[in-house]
Amino acid sequence: MLMLAACSTTKRLPEGEILYTGLKAVNFNDTLAKVPAELRSEIREAVAVKPNNPLLGSASYRIPFPLGLWVYNNWPNPPSGLKHKIYEWLATEPILVSDVRPEVRVEMINQILDNNGFFRGTASYELAQKKNKRKASIIYNVDPGPAYNLDSIILLPETTPVNRMIDSLARVNRYLKVGSRFSTDSLSAARTRITNDLRNQGYYYFRPEYIDYLADSTINPGSIALKLIIPDNVPSWALDKFSTGTITTLIYRNQGGGTPDTIHTAKGDVIKMMPMHLRDNLIPSCIAFRPGRVFRVNQMERTQSNLARLGIFNAIDMQVHPDTTSSANRILNVTLSCTLDKPLEASVEANVSSKSNSYLGPGVTLGLTNHNLFGGGEQFNVSLTGSYEWQTGHNSSSVFNSYEVGVQSSLAFPRLLAPAFIHRRRRTVNWTKISLGADLLNRPHYFKMAQFNTSLSYDWQPSKYITTSYTPLKVTYTKLITTTPEFDAIMDANRAIALSFRNQFIPQMSYNFVYDRAMNRNNTINVSFSLTEAGNIFWALYEMCGNRDKEKTLFHTPFSQFVKGQAQIVYGRQMYPSHWIVSRFAIGAAHAYGNSSQVPYSEQFYVGGANSIRAFTVRSIGPGSYRVPRDQIDGYFDQTGTFKLEANVEYRFPILGPLHGAVFLDAGNVWLLENDPQRPGGTLRGKTFWNDIATGTGVGLRFDISMLVIRGDLGIGIHAPYDTGKRGYYNMTSFGRSLAFHLAIGYPF
Repeated sequence: MLMLAACSTTKRLPEGEILYTGLKAVNFNDTLAKVPAELRSEIREAVAVKPNNPLLGSASYRIPFPLGLWVYNNWPNPPSGLKHKIYEWLATEPILVSDVRPEVRVEMINQILDNNGFFRGTASYELAQKKNKRKASIIYNVDPGPAYNLDSIILLPETTPVNRMIDSLARVNRYLKVGSRFSTDSLSAARTRITNDLRNQGYYYFRPEYIDYLADSTINPGSIALKLIIPDNVPSWALDKFSTGTITTLIYRNQGGGTPDTIHTAKGDVIKMMPMHLRDNLIPSCIAFRPGRVFRVNQMERTQSNLARLGIFNAIDMQVHPDTTSSANRILNVTLSCTLDKPLEASVEANVSSKSNSYLGPGVTLGLTNHNLFGGGEQFNVSLTGSYEWQTGHNSSSVFNSYEVGVQSSLAFPRLLAPAFIHRRRRTVNWTKISLGADLLNRPHYFKMAQFNTSLSYDWQPSKYITTSYTPLKVTYTKLITTTPEFDAIMDANRAIALSFRNQFIPQMSYNFVYDRAMNRNNTINVSFSLTEAGNIFWALYEMCGNRDKEKTLFHTPFSQFVKGQAQIVYGRQMYPSHWIVSRFAIGAAHAYGNSSQVPYSEQFYVGGANSIRAFTVRSIGPGSYRVPRDQIDGYFDQTGTFKLEANVEYRFPILGPLHGAVFLDAGNVWLLENDPQRPGGTLRGKTFWNDIATGTGVGLRFDISMLVIRGDLGIGIHAPYDTGKRGYYNMTSFGRSLAFHLAIGYPF
């Protein structure tokens, strides 16, 4: 490395050329007008040329060891042979200042300023040379001058139906407002939005370029008078309104061939190439068009989306063409061509997990799916799951290690098999799902448990931004097959935990609601809540039948009776381009009664970990101010509660290329709604509530490659809810012991 560092990276540069070492700065003079953040970002992108060996794709920072340049400048390039191939593989040609063409970049900046209403803006550049005069970075200086705003807007004369509609849409368009800054991007967005609305009102052939703007800055100096016009060369049929004519759907076999069979429906003709396993009413239920009604472009999108969500086609094509047989009316005929996919799909998933309790091991899932079981787009899935873990480190003496095996099957129908009074959105595909599964879990130091489950659920979308799920019946049966003396000792020490682990049926009914919307490009909101009840229907039936037993059983096994609710709101606001502040508030409560004295362990709440309070590991705090005794190794069993409260706020910002950063603050805890003498301080009480809330801050790095986000968060404890021996709000015993690192996939919320 020392020898390479001593080599020159400018040795072979042509005479008079300078090696480009990156973008040093873009300076803005905001004396006359503040340059908006999005405009600053656009200008920086226009001049952000990457130098040799950029750091994470940055235009300003470089990797300190330019191997490619060293090889190019100091190694000979043999004409052929292995040495030539090695040279071609390692060497990198230098990027010169003349290659960047900063004078052209300056003109680009001036054009961007003009397009955004800064007509008097100017830009320039200068070279920032190094000690080696043959190396230089570039500084761009931008003086935007005053901004020109819209002074008046003249709409189209209301002489035709299309003109009247354009004027109506322009009046409510947020980009066409008197007083807003002139911007060609905004004007383009305005006419695109107007065009989209027109095309959804039957004007199928209308295009954005059919709306022009005339801008005049001489009427009122320093301002813009804007006028909308439609050019004279616009085709007359582009200004006409169209209705839907015939609808023809062609369904092709995956292997090709077949004999056509035509079915006449209220939504057009469906031509199937027989033999074919496809129900007659499936395709019409996905078509959003109505013959004789106004032709709308969003009906095309909905039809294609509905067909794609069935998951049974590998190709969907839609063609729209005018009806040449009708001279009086403007009519568009629609032709759909769909090719069936292969019905069977097999999948294999493999993973390796490493846990904080020193267990390490592989897992595999084998899946088989039939995407069209009964010819109506029904999806039948069977999956087999297996995992095996062994303990590493000083506790690796286990002869028999942990394993889990399970089978899960489901049958999903692309429609609601439910009463018609349930409100559903016809524009989307709704689903009915039946599932059945079994699982065997072995924890060699603790227990072997079997679990069986079955459920019936409905998923539908009552409106554009709302999705709901209703599970009228879900039954889970858990049975402890064997236990170890160590596990029995834990259960004997805590009766509440023992009751939540007992053999039991959990008959449940649940409802989930999600409202998810991007209100605009700067604000997003997600609101969700769920409500679950268990055992109430069975308990009521027993009572009606005269069974007054204190503990009622199902097949000689007690069943749980409880109610559980939880809600969450996540709000995101973009402060600057790619700079977001995202906050979350979550609350949940569960209560057992009647046939149960404890909520099942799997239904209780816990906090800590990568997606919760990141200064603490999973199940390391709570309930309340309770702290597990130091001599109780397996105390994490106790770290659950029946009431949860969490609040998080996170500032997300870009660093270099796909590397992003975050600063966060987390707070929350879990509590018990009923007193447990074996967990003192765990009950929810008003006088200790604020002191029971654990808080932590921290920083994080995220590698975001769009489809995958790899996240690392370092949490720093501020306040532990239990007694640490230190006084004051900051009661962590030491800075080092207050740290917790989490590696995860995806954003925390």
